[in-house]
Amino acid sequence: MQAIDVHAHILADDTMGILQKELPSLGVKHTATDADFGVLEVAGTAYRPFPRGGFDLSRRLKDMDTAEVEKQVLSNTPQTFLYNHDPKVVAVSSRIQNDQIAKLVSERPDRFMGMATLPMQAADLAAEELTRAMRKLNLVGCQIGSNINGKNLDDPALEPFWKAANDLGAFIMVHPTQVAGADRLKPYYLANLIGNPLDTTIATACLIFGGVTERHPKIRFFMVHGGGFAPYQAGRWSHGWHVREEPKVNLKVPPDAAIKRFYFDTILHGQPALEFLIATFGADHVMLGSDYPYDMGTLECARQVRALSISDADKATILSGQVKTLIGDGQGAPQRAAS
Repeated sequence: MQAIDVHAHILADDTMGILQKELPSLGVKHTATDADFGVLEVAGTAYRPFPRGGFDLSRRLKDMDTAEVEKQVLSNTPQTFLYNHDPKVVAVSSRIQNDQIAKLVSERPDRFMGMATLPMQAADLAAEELTRAMRKLNLVGCQIGSNINGKNLDDPALEPFWKAANDLGAFIMVHPTQVAGADRLKPYYLANLIGNPLDTTIATACLIFGGVTERHPKIRFFMVHGGGFAPYQAGRWSHGWHVREEPKVNLKVPPDAAIKRFYFDTILHGQPALEFLIATFGADHVMLGSDYPYDMGTLECARQVRALSISDADKATILSGQVKTLIGDGQGAPQRAAS
């Protein structure tokens, strides 16, 4: 069973060098603290520890072999979304990162596929870069944040972007950023433990109740960290739609069908939760993810799937089958069009 990891971030050494040269105002800097970790600084904000595999290709390939992962679908590090900066500057930084990811994919198609990052604070620029990334760079889609500077993903300003993404049939990975309730999540690493899945949940709800998924059915939405809390509260959402008027403002049918169209990764760090996700949405809506190289990820992702109490056919679907169906394997077109 081949394993393709759909949730893996990168900010390679070469890319950092280009960003430093072309956009010095962003202050991209990496400082090693030891052989395995360092401090990543972007736009005055420091992230630590930044693991070596995030920027060192040889370490990444070694870790992929350890994880029994044949291929990664590369996405930018969320630290470089930069939605609160000048959109024209971020359009340039996005273009640099996308070109570099595409270059790496072209050099190692046996190990990598890639997706784009975009200046989402400017929907027209985001649409333009997504079109370039998919049509000229052969990237499979894009990674975007769960909100754009505090605005939910059903914000009307994003509609031109959604239209372009729908026309492209884009694969869109939604990753938490600028999480809600941050003022109450400062202790105990709660900004990640709770904040990340919480913001993914808000994003999922707004895509559904805002009617984005209904208006743009050709977009394939991939929600990380097992979809946050959304899969486990879907019944509550449906009940609320039936008994309240507010959920019906933009969604004239129950949300049940809409949420079943989403795709989720495997990063739940618990077998019962992952088995529930698969049983509820089907193996064809769950795909392998490691959240490489971060501390809340795991190199055990493929082995965790192989250890599940599900059929071998479902394991194969999760490990690589559904990825090939949706976006191909980097060696050719997808096996069939997504429904």
